[in-house]
Amino acid sequence: MNRPLTSSDFAAWFAIGCKPRSQWRIGTEHEKIGFCMDTLRPIPYEGERSIRAVLERLAGGDWQAVNENGLPIALINGMASVTLEPGGQLELSGAPLDSIHATCMETTGHLQALKAISSELRIGFLGMGFQPRWQRDDIPWMPKERYAVMRRYMPLVGNGGLDMMLRTATVQANLDFSSEADMARKMRISLCLQPLVTALFAASPFEEGKPSGYLSRRGACWLDTDAARTGIPACAFEDDFGFQAYTEWALDAPMYLVMRDGRYVDCAGSSFRDFMLGRLPQLPGQYPTMDDWEVHISTLFPDVRLKQYLEMRGADAGPWPWICALPALWKGLLYDTQAEQAAWDMIADWSHAEVCALRQAAPATAMRTPFRESTLLPLCEQMVDISRAGLERLNICNEAGENEARFLTPLMLAVASGQTQADRWLAAWQHEWDGDISRVFAEAMHT
Repeated sequence: MNRPLTSSDFAAWFAIGCKPRSQWRIGTEHEKIGFCMDTLRPIPYEGERSIRAVLERLAGGDWQAVNENGLPIALINGMASVTLEPGGQLELSGAPLDSIHATCMETTGHLQALKAISSELRIGFLGMGFQPRWQRDDIPWMPKERYAVMRRYMPLVGNGGLDMMLRTATVQANLDFSSEADMARKMRISLCLQPLVTALFAASPFEEGKPSGYLSRRGACWLDTDAARTGIPACAFEDDFGFQAYTEWALDAPMYLVMRDGRYVDCAGSSFRDFMLGRLPQLPGQYPTMDDWEVHISTLFPDVRLKQYLEMRGADAGPWPWICALPALWKGLLYDTQAEQAAWDMIADWSHAEVCALRQAAPATAMRTPFRESTLLPLCEQMVDISRAGLERLNICNEAGENEARFLTPLMLAVASGQTQADRWLAAWQHEWDGDISRVFAEAMHT
């Protein structure tokens, strides 16, 4: 029998992701909240108008169905996938691509394919961060085994977890790193800037048909969702932070599950450290494999998650231009050496406590959130300017000669006006819509 794996083995798994700059890519993931066009109700999994019907129509060609217990739950196309979130939110997990131009073509192709199906089924998909009308109990659960484990465990460790699972949607950017030191620097920068991203991308002001009191209701969910696996890990602010420190943080986070013989074993709340000693109550005498480690890492939800790349997780889903804006923002900040240094200089003296306080406040007040002697608005403007300059220096152009800085346009307009998408929707709800929440379904629908 091979020796049991150690924490050093698990830390070495992250190092496999190190790549030379020439091989850096960027991946984009975005979720959408589905609804029936006539009733505005959430889309069920089964039936004539259903998530299953969407998956079956998207399948074919290069897209292959993935089944669980005989039911389609995802589609795979090379390194890209279409997957289901717990409440039927449909997610495109894009392939790692070499430009924002390419990732936006990928996103556009997906939305166009979805539009044809949506027209046939009389359904729509919202580009916003939180279900604006329906209560948690109105949302159908998708038939994925791991969600059953999370559904049982989440209420034990916070009040926001089930809302996060069922009623939120996000857009996420995935970036590469060249070394352990490069990862650590990028992690520190991006953790500090996540509250600014939450503020700038705020697009979820409604809950159950009225203003929620938050500009990012999605962001507020994460404030009360299992603190042991979410938030801003303090270890990233230590001078010696690296793969081992993140591994130790991950080992301290309780488990959700492991997979054996194609089925999930509910281990929610158990210790991965006990598992390493062969003392996992659900699998006594068994030791974790590297596959078990990968599953465990995928059940951790810090604002920046380390895998064999870095996942930026702070933004609300939004209308189409905002999907492309997020990877553009992070590429400009972290893939140009001069921009990365400017971003580091911007946040170098921010403390862990300050960033945690910003994370708590940003969902409610977004760019108006106080910070030191000012607010987040000028800092968001500075962040976008650094990114724009970085993209202009990288100067990756499309066939029309336009570089990737063009994708920052919605962000530049937001900082110039001081208005988030949530602010604009709230103003419309109060004035043009006369309090009619149904209007947001038309305004926020992907078309």
